[in-house]
Order: sequence, then C-alpha cells, then structure tokens
Amino acid sequence: MIDVIDPGVPLGRRLLRCLLAALVSVALAVPLTGAARPGAVPAPNPAHLSLLRSTPAALAERYAAGRAGILAAERMAADHGDQWRAAMLRAMADPARQFLSFDGRDGGRAVEVFGDLSAAERIAVLVPGSDINLDKYGLLRGGSIRLQQAMGGRSAVIAWLGYPTPRTVSLAVLTTARADEAVPGLRGFVRELSAAKPGARISLVCHSYGTVVCGRAASGLDVTDIVLCGSAGIGVSDVSALHTRAAVWAGRGSGDWISRVPHTRLHLPFATVGLGADPVSPRFGARIFAAGGGGHSDYLKADSPSLENIARIVSGRATAEVARGA
Repeated sequence: MIDVIDPGVPLGRRLLRCLLAALVSVALAVPLTGAARPGAVPAPNPAHLSLLRSTPAALAERYAAGRAGILAAERMAADHGDQWRAAMLRAMADPARQFLSFDGRDGGRAVEVFGDLSAAERIAVLVPGSDINLDKYGLLRGGSIRLQQAMGGRSAVIAWLGYPTPRTVSLAVLTTARADEAVPGLRGFVRELSAAKPGARISLVCHSYGTVVCGRAASGLDVTDIVLCGSAGIGVSDVSALHTRAAVWAGRGSGDWISRVPHTRLHLPFATVGLGADPVSPRFGARIFAAGGGGHSDYLKADSPSLENIARIVSGRATAEVARGA
C-alpha cells in the first residue's frame, strides 16, 4: 500500500504510483537470474591497514599498502584471463595515485585521495550512486579531480567507493537496504578521518543513490555540510528526520531524469519500495543550490554551475550566489 493517499495528488500521479507498485510486485515475485555483478572478478582479501594518520610519512605508508593491494588484484585478474581489468588495475597502481584502501572483490571498493591530505584544511568526501564499480571508476575519479581543482589550495577530495553500489535497473536501487549496509563503513571512515584531521572542515558530496547512503548515515556523522545531488529521495520526510547538525544542501539539474521518479514509499509484502520525499521540495527543508541545466551525471562537469556551487559550499564560501535562480 502507499503510505498516504493524498486527495490533492493528481489522478495521473496516483495511477503512476499504483503502476509502479504493480511492476515492483511482479519483479519481486519473479526469481532473479544473472544477478552476478558485471564487475565481479576474483581478487584477494585486502590486507589489514594501520590506523589513518595524516602525517606525510604515515600517508605514504597507507598509499603504498593500497598500491600493493591493487597490484595483487591485478595479478589475480590476469591469471583469471580478464586482461581488461588487469590493465585498468595497472593504471590504478600508478605510484602518483593515492589510495587509502582497496578491495577488488565483488565489483570493487576503493578510497582514493585527490590533493594533499596532510595539508588539507577543507575535505570533501564523495559518495557515489548506482552502477559505480571498478569497471566504471573513471566517472568517480574524473568528478573528484574536477571538484578538488575547483576547491583550490589546501583542499582534498576523497572518492569513497566504500560499498557495493546497486545497479541502476534493479530492485535494490528502489529500497534503502543497500544504503543501510553501507552506513557502518561510511560512519567509520569519517570518524577515522576526523580523528586524523582535527580542525579540518569535512563535508559529504553525495550523488544519486549515494544520497540515500548519506541520509541513512547522517545522524552519526560529524561533518559540516551534506550536499545531495540528483537525489530521488533519501528515505526520510524532511531534514529534521536526519538528526544532524550539518547544513543539508540539495540541488537538481533541470535536465536530470531523476525528477520524473515518483516521490513515495510503497509497503509491499517483501520490502518497502521507494525513497520518499523530494529533497529539493520546499517541504523537505534543505538549502537549495543552483545546479544549472545539466543531466544526472553532470553535477561535477567542468565549468558547470553545479560544480562551482558545490565547491563553494564544501569550501565554506557559500553565498547568496549559490541559491537557486541567483
């Protein structure tokens, strides 16, 4: 059933919600086939890592450990006959790159630093959405590089691919289950980062399904800002339900298809489907930033209004110019 039948909702919208419920019910009833993640390639168990510290020497040690894990995964991928993955991992093992952690199993998880973390006073942690894994890691890396450049000196961006993201076309992307599984990892990482960088301004930049992860984790995160980009909902009705002291921002490009996703939650026999209220609606209560006319993957596109405004927010330079329509 739908949470609330609002007589003020147009009939067409109510019919769309009912249709969505019917489609999901059928999908839940049909056994899934071919459910293996497309990026699944054998990889070794990651090595135990030392506690994160922010001195140059300690970071160099962590980066070396990350590179060793990537090379071990590269060898296993090559032995498995996946030469494309092996070549990609060799590129990731470039000594100039900075991985705090790496796990090549089940599509892959990685935490990469862009900028000088030891000297950074402003740190943005990027939490990606659906369909981001090692095979599509370049999308996350490119956005991270552009954001760090836009933030300027004494800043760092950390790409946190710390959970197995759901596929865009899947039932998992319609529920909070995968996000709930990711919460302990994100909270633990931010807690460790805060201890290593006391006094630094730490913010989250969350995209698409990554906004669900950030929303579920928000109450246990000591961050300055939570920026929601291209969100279909985060599983709560408004900002107050997040129980966070962080400033919560939301933006959506006018060309983003996510705006057409119904904002509702459906209670079905096997799951609760849907992500609830629209984060850019006035009733939700987030601070709105102008995101321009870009599409769903354009929030960190070079020279875009959204990239400029997100950089301002996480750098503590947000002004009236950030607001929608300014």
